This record gives sequence, C-alpha cells and structure tokens, in this order.
Amino acid sequence: MFSGKQAIFHMREAMKKIVALAVTVVLLWFLIAPAPIDPVAWEPPADKGFVGKFAENTALTEAEIFPVLDGAGPEDVAVDRYGRIYGGLHDGRIVRFSYDGVVQETFATIEGGRPLGLHFDAENNLIVADAWKGLLSIDEEGSITVLTTEHGGRPFAFADDLDIASDGKIYFSDASDTYNQPDYMLDLVEARPHGRLMVYDPSTGETDMLLDDLYFANGIALSMDEDFVLVNETGRYRITRYWLKGEKAGTSDIFIDNLPGFPDGISANRQGTFWLALPSPRNPKLDDMHPSTFAKKLVTKLPTWMQPGAIKRGAVVALNEEGQVIGSYHDPAGDRVYMITSVEQVDDMIYLGSLEAPFVARIKVDELMR
Repeated sequence: MFSGKQAIFHMREAMKKIVALAVTVVLLWFLIAPAPIDPVAWEPPADKGFVGKFAENTALTEAEIFPVLDGAGPEDVAVDRYGRIYGGLHDGRIVRFSYDGVVQETFATIEGGRPLGLHFDAENNLIVADAWKGLLSIDEEGSITVLTTEHGGRPFAFADDLDIASDGKIYFSDASDTYNQPDYMLDLVEARPHGRLMVYDPSTGETDMLLDDLYFANGIALSMDEDFVLVNETGRYRITRYWLKGEKAGTSDIFIDNLPGFPDGISANRQGTFWLALPSPRNPKLDDMHPSTFAKKLVTKLPTWMQPGAIKRGAVVALNEEGQVIGSYHDPAGDRVYMITSVEQVDDMIYLGSLEAPFVARIKVDELMR
C-alpha cells in the first residue's frame, strides 16, 4: 500500500501526464485544424513611418467631441443642409446630432445592418453603404430604399464607402466579396484581392463594375472636375485612381502608395484637396507575417484579441490632386481622437468618424493649419 505522501506524489505525476497530454492534443489540433483563410505571401514595402510630410504633431488633440449617448462606432459622418451631423453605429442605427451636439436622436434604423459610408445626394436623401445590406437610400423622413445589392450575380459582401457625382451617379466600394465586416482583419491578412469599385446610376437603376481585384476596396472620393475617382486599397497601403474622363478614361493607376498607415475613408472638398483617414499606423507584426502563409494560417486560428490589430492613434492626411501630401494632423497617443475611419470637410469644419470610438469629432480647418 502507498503511504499518504506516495499517493499524493503519484496523483501529482498522473496530473502532470494528463496536462501534458491535453497540451499536446491542443497543439496538434492547432497545427492541423483548417485555417479560416487561404493566404498568399506578400512582401510589403519598407515602412518609412510618420516622417517628412507625415511627421506627427498634436493638431487633433484640440478636436471638439460629441459623445454618442448610447452606442459606438460612427464609422462615417455626413452633414445635412441644416448643419445636422449623422453617424452610423454598430447596432444599425444612424444617429443625428444638432450642429452644437446638444440634441441627439435616432434618424433611422437599418435592421440587421451596419451603416458605413454616408453621403447626401442632391435630393437630400442620405445614401448609405451598408456592410450587410448593400447600397441604400434614406429619405428625410427616415424611410429606407434598397438601391443595389449585387453585380453580375456576385452579391456585395461588404459595401463600404461612396461618393456622388454631379450627374447623380454613386461611386462606391465593395471592400470584399468574401469576408463580411466583422472579419475585415481576415481579408487584410489573407492578402487576396476580393474588392471592387462600383458605380450605380439612379436614372437607370443599373450597377456597373469599374475595377475588380482590389485589395480591400475602401474609401471613395471624386476629383474636383470629376475626371477621376479614388479608391483606397487598405490591404496594400495605397490609393488607386480610376480615370473617368480624358485620354486615360477607363484605365487606372496608383495615386499614392507605401502609406505609413492603413488608408480607410477618403473625401474631397471639391476644391482640390482630398482628406484621408488613417485609423492605425501599419502594424510591424502584420508586415513581418505577410511573407509567410504558414504564419498567417496559424495566427488567424488564435482568438481575435491575440492577433495583430489596430494601434491607437488619431491621424488625418491632406493630399492634393497630384497625390502629394500637403499636410498631416495627429493625436499621437489617441488620447482625444483615435481610430479615425472617415474625415469630411464641410465649410470651415473637418468632421471625423471612427469605427470603434463612441463619439463624432470636429475641428476647424484653420486650427489644423496652425
């Protein structure tokens, strides 16, 4: 018979073996279980960081904040003819603030939706790129009309951003036809071109595809003369230009590349300046992982909180129509504003939206230029 001490010793040894076996089984499962992505290897260009025209400052730390009373994530911001401010939230609601932010109400609710890009058309309808529902139109009373949900039998899995031309045509992005909005990081890690640049013509009800095989098609903005439209390729740290008029019409080229962060929303003030939101600097862990498909498969099996993610910072960049950086504005630690996913100029104000933050922000243009 075992003594009491011997019994305890054997029990401990048995427990160690059980734990070791359990760990081995978990590791084997982790190695052989299928990954949620089918990645390709990619060698990102060297990250130069926030230097030169991108150099950090504290311009955004003076931004005015309008907290969302109930909810979060006003990913894009639009302002109506009365100066009221709109933002779409995670729960499908589009909230409306008075100009001074004192009054806040629900303008419309998209059941089962996730409103992202927002823009008013000439008839004062709020056009919405909804990640789940496609391209929508909401009239001034909050009534919702579906405009388009697919092209060529290929549904939009992730309608993202839009801009509207003077002739009423709506240019918009389908970020990915493979991954939905909650899984956007899987698309970025996989590094395959699942995105599209689309155009919808309200006069005919037709939807056309202008560009395919984009790496996470995101922000959309038309030039001052509407001779080209920009589409951000978040997964490649670049902005692509598609020519609408002139000798280059129907072709595309790179407007700017090797950005120091993930390009998200972009807008035009129609006076020669594009405003670009960089919700996060490039993550060196993600860049280091991109050349290895094996590493990417393993990492995406981990819980989301263990995967490379956004780095807290507020950053906005101004570009001219030649693709040159003419200014950048920051909250380096993200203490005031962070994860900025949209930036819109209305008169002398810049409005900021965020995919995750519980607020809308704004700041005067001249305050940025100090």
